[in-house]
Amino acid sequence: MAGSVDDVSGKAGRDPGGRRHAEVPDALSTPADVRSFGRRRGRKATAHQRQLLDELLPKVTIDAAVLAAAQPEGLASLTSLCGKPGAEVWLEIGFGGGEHLIWQARNNPNVALIGSEPFEDGVVKVLTAIEDSGLDHVRLLADDVRPLLRALPDAALSRVFILFPDPWPKRRHRKRRLIQPEFLGELARVMRKGAELRFATDIGDYARTALLALYANAKFTWAAEAPADWRGRPDDWPATRYEAKAVRECRPRYYFRFERR
Repeated sequence: MAGSVDDVSGKAGRDPGGRRHAEVPDALSTPADVRSFGRRRGRKATAHQRQLLDELLPKVTIDAAVLAAAQPEGLASLTSLCGKPGAEVWLEIGFGGGEHLIWQARNNPNVALIGSEPFEDGVVKVLTAIEDSGLDHVRLLADDVRPLLRALPDAALSRVFILFPDPWPKRRHRKRRLIQPEFLGELARVMRKGAELRFATDIGDYARTALLALYANAKFTWAAEAPADWRGRPDDWPATRYEAKAVRECRPRYYFRFERR
């Protein structure tokens, strides 16, 4: 394969993307779930944004406990909870400002889309799009995705997006990176055969360690045949604000696609 693990390298350092990280463990974290994200809140919500959070968010939230209780029905219960019985289910983990999730929702009306994001400002942006554009096939989780993954039935997801996750560049914080062997094992369980995992980062060291972890899991196959396959985005992969910042600051971007064997 022309695009190999050795082609992607980088040196860890201060996060050049300017993303801030909290040091205090989240109240919901457990020893098994080391916190993998930074802030939960940024600006103070406006009155309308608070209304969206208080009234609309509960209506579109996909609750891990409710999903787990409905497990005997498996995928049928999941698609019903997403408002699209019988549809494919896609999941975006850490949707940030929501640009990618909203684009996918508008361009794939027949797909049930789940987005997870603990940062309140991003959640508000997607809630606004749901209200303004009638995106009734979008469900949200304003929290850590891992409890939801455990509640999902086997082979439930047809596509998963992890785009520019918190990089935790300092060596002592690498255990907080989302893409770890145990996480990938759970992800493989909930992805169906032939499902696609899309992962992007602008941190060379994260690209390298993520590739090594994915290579170590026999259930994923890298779809790249040449370097061009991971140096550019496909047409159905819109840019995000984090990517735009990396472009402005002349940092390389890596776009990986893996298939669930």
